[in-house]
Amino acid sequence: VQLQAFGGGLVQAGGSLRLSCVASTRAFSRLHMGWFRQAPGKEREFVAAINWDGGSADYADSMKGRFTISRDDAKNTVYLQMDSLKPEDTAVYFCAANWSRWSTKRARDYAYWGQGTEVTVSS
Repeated sequence: VQLQAFGGGLVQAGGSLRLSCVASTRAFSRLHMGWFRQAPGKEREFVAAINWDGGSADYADSMKGRFTISRDDAKNTVYLQMDSLKPEDTAVYFCAANWSRWSTKRARDYAYWGQGTEVTVSS
């Protein structure tokens, strides 16, 4: 499974961005998907996850109410809509996938990773 994330960029505080992640597998609809981020000098942290059928989603506490994860199985794509962005959201954002554990917040539970897309939020 190959994942390709895109949609990052520079945005002012309070603005919005939508990240996309396209998967190369025909079995995308069976994958649990997640987003993580890593800021300079910090560890990779969980952002959001969505289960295989899109019926359940989970978020890190600091993202609840601002970020929305969704998926479109017809396009093999998972999205991360980010609203009310803050400078502390600046990071490289990674999409990830696994077959067996949805809503896990542990990076090591995800078998597949995209290359990351950079988000910069200016104050």
